[in-house]
Amino acid sequence: MSAPRVTLAPAERTTADSLPVLYLKRREDRRVRLGHPWVFSNEVDTAKSPLVDLDPGETVQVCASNDTPIGVGYVNPRSLICVRMLGANPRIRLDRAMLSHRLRRALALRTRIFSRPFYRLAHGEGDALPGLVVDRYGDVLSVQIGTAGMERARPDVISALEELIGPRAIVLRNDLAGRTLEGLSIEVETASGTAPERIEIEEDGIRFLVSVLGGQKTGWYFDQRQNRQRIVPYVAGARVLDVFSYTGGFGVRAAVGGARQVVCVDSSRPALEQLEENARLNRVEAVVQTLPGDAFHVLKELAAAGERFDVVILDPPAFIARKKDIKRGTEAYQRINRLAFGLLEPDGFLVSASCSSHLSRERLRGLLFSAARSQRRALQIVEQGHQGPDHPIHPAMPESEYLKLYLTRSFRPGVAPVINGSVSDRADLPLPPQGIGTS
Repeated sequence: MSAPRVTLAPAERTTADSLPVLYLKRREDRRVRLGHPWVFSNEVDTAKSPLVDLDPGETVQVCASNDTPIGVGYVNPRSLICVRMLGANPRIRLDRAMLSHRLRRALALRTRIFSRPFYRLAHGEGDALPGLVVDRYGDVLSVQIGTAGMERARPDVISALEELIGPRAIVLRNDLAGRTLEGLSIEVETASGTAPERIEIEEDGIRFLVSVLGGQKTGWYFDQRQNRQRIVPYVAGARVLDVFSYTGGFGVRAAVGGARQVVCVDSSRPALEQLEENARLNRVEAVVQTLPGDAFHVLKELAAAGERFDVVILDPPAFIARKKDIKRGTEAYQRINRLAFGLLEPDGFLVSASCSSHLSRERLRGLLFSAARSQRRALQIVEQGHQGPDHPIHPAMPESEYLKLYLTRSFRPGVAPVINGSVSDRADLPLPPQGIGTS
């Protein structure tokens, strides 16, 4: 049985007269009707609309089981996320006109917020551009295409970006693991122009070198920008430990912010070498020390050596990349935070982040509470952070709010905290009762 097709009224026709129709099973349409931009393969009525008849990346009309149109999206029969919705309008097509319009709208938001051209220009579903991420480093763009549908539109993506920005170079960082799930190849290439090995960017007057061809992700983590600003009042005069430091977004920021010493830990020696160069670039190399190695092992070694820090920063990779990783990943978050609390001075600050969409903010808070308790520490949550405004959240897609950060202060009950250089009254914050935050 071939996939049925719906013909648009003449006034609604754009690039094609008809689209394949993909039917959802009974009662599987509510979430998509409410605006969630994904359709999962187990929600599709494959008897009415056989997925084998559809090509990866093909545009389809999505309908409820009663034939009511819901919207237009592009399909990948090979993927668990079977359809990425483009919108409810039946005239929508993933073409040059749509891409240009949505990229222009995305750019308008960034230029309103940022005075310098260093930001995430397009953030997938958050900008109604599913499968597309674009980071801007001045006149160089770093692009990730993560889906078969957006891969089909690659020439239009490049063309729209060239018209909108007029970049010196566009680099395709198509080396993300998710492409294999879409049946796509892993590759890094320069789509247009000539890309330099490294680019200098500026963040609040601090200079960083970014490797657009060889760095992690697209080269830099713009999503933590506001959180890097957040730590400044807490690091002045402090001894700081920056774990999973990468090239120094937090660590160099802390050094420039007046920390007396910053120890940066990362498993990547090239990242630490670039961190050292970033420290020299900002004339804080005398303050910054690097420690290569596995974070869990290094923290254990520091504890065994009796090292203590006023501020510890944890910005780990996503320990929970998929649902099947939840148990193991949650244990990893618990363990790394417990080790971090064990390295804090009695009146110290822990900055702890998670970029795992499968770990909720509430769950992370509970893990921190439990980890503090395991080290006989009472806990205050001082500030909370999230992804920056150039990483907008889709309101119907909870998983698009992926980045969580807590800035916490902790005490050892019965140990007098130091405030403004003087010993205060004995800490009166009780330990959490047994069981809280451990479920």
